[in-house]
Amino acid sequence: MPVIVTGKLRPASGCFQTIAFNTQTVALSAADDKCKSLSVFSSHPRFRTERNGDWSLDFVHDQLSNGQKFRMLTVVDVFSREALAIEVGQRLRGENVVEVLNRLVRRRAAPRFLFADMGGEFTGRLVELWAYHHGVRIDFSRPGKPTDNAYIETFNGSFRDECLNIHWFASIPEARRLIEAWRRDYNPAS
Repeated sequence: MPVIVTGKLRPASGCFQTIAFNTQTVALSAADDKCKSLSVFSSHPRFRTERNGDWSLDFVHDQLSNGQKFRMLTVVDVFSREALAIEVGQRLRGENVVEVLNRLVRRRAAPRFLFADMGGEFTGRLVELWAYHHGVRIDFSRPGKPTDNAYIETFNGSFRDECLNIHWFASIPEARRLIEAWRRDYNPAS
């Protein structure tokens, strides 16, 4: 029996879509064809159950010493609190999120759930298709409620305190190198 979840898309547009998930098909019913993305809200309880079962994603922003802004996509395993990936770049979009997720799935199995906020990078079609293809459900936090995704918010606070506030990066390659070194040091020995 399919599970039906409904979400409001782009509140300013007043557009609604319904999605029915099951293992065979995805049926989309749009009230307005001008809707660009599909938001999925689930009732999955936010309990960690097993290693690699649930991943949490978010973006962190910072700037280089010359004032140039850059972003970091952080991915954390909810159960083990392991930092699975920190992708650094100037413009990270949905396709970058999918690249990181594909890289992680090649090293380990796909999770059952992804927890993310309602950012356009996570609500876009590419991430939605990736999730459907890998049998992953996406649980979006409610707008204005960062505590819905407390695991990644806690990690991002540690990341900012222990890495970003200590280093003053001169370039993106330097930021990548130092952030990856911090990520490896942060993770417990497996």
